[in-house]
Amino acid sequence: MRLSALFIVIGLLVSSSFAYAGDRCDNATTQAELTECSALAYQSADAELNEAYQVLVNQLSNNVASLEKLRAAQRAWIGFRDAECAFESSAVEGGSAQPMVRNGCLERLTEARTEALREHASCEEGDLSCPR
Repeated sequence: MRLSALFIVIGLLVSSSFAYAGDRCDNATTQAELTECSALAYQSADAELNEAYQVLVNQLSNNVASLEKLRAAQRAWIGFRDAECAFESSAVEGGSAQPMVRNGCLERLTEARTEALREHASCEEGDLSCPR
């Protein structure tokens, strides 16, 4: 299966599970439900991040130096994201709310990174801060 077809299949599976979860998550009241819903929200944000990242990787396919810098930046960002969310959720460490707080942080930072990647992918020619 080609990589693009795999992304489509994964996207369909993820989106159908989120549609189902949306109904349940609108009425979530227990900590277990809230945690599950926060995990689903993060998974959705992560799927969008992966799509935006792949678009930029494809655009940089002929620019090996920039592509390597993107990969290094992404690896560094993942390390930052994970450390930041561990810190943010440390106030409730060991408690039942910790996974929900961590997932909320992961979702928020992932959405911000997705927007940054999309901006890089759509910057205009002549923009000196455009990495493409």
